[in-house]
Amino acid sequence: MHDDRENNHGMLTTERNKAIVLDFIEKAVNLGDLEAASRYFGEAYIQHNPNIPDGIEGFKAYVRKLRGTFPAVRAEVKRIVAEGDYVVVHMFAQREQGDAGLAIVDFFRLSEGKLVEHWEVRQAVQQSELHANWMV
Repeated sequence: MHDDRENNHGMLTTERNKAIVLDFIEKAVNLGDLEAASRYFGEAYIQHNPNIPDGIEGFKAYVRKLRGTFPAVRAEVKRIVAEGDYVVVHMFAQREQGDAGLAIVDFFRLSEGKLVEHWEVRQAVQQSELHANWMV
């Protein structure tokens, strides 16, 4: 019986973590809500993207610059997977409507319901000459 409760708690935590990441992406990236970082980041936020400084203020500065240059930037989540404190999001992002876009994979680590660490892998979307599969 004890193992079932741990399993249910773990499942609840992973679902909660996925919901937090999805809401954060929608608010911070798609709506430009800079205060989303204040609500969702832990006291220490470690950034592994070399273009974004650590912490809440670093993230806000990055989003300000991004949305200032590309006001129509959008991210569409295609897949989301969570295990324990980690959430992985595979998404399609466009800086401007009609551009080819980017395939992005974000890794987030959460602690007690707060985003505390982030890694990112991205590449430009392109058509393959080897197959007809889309990248995202």
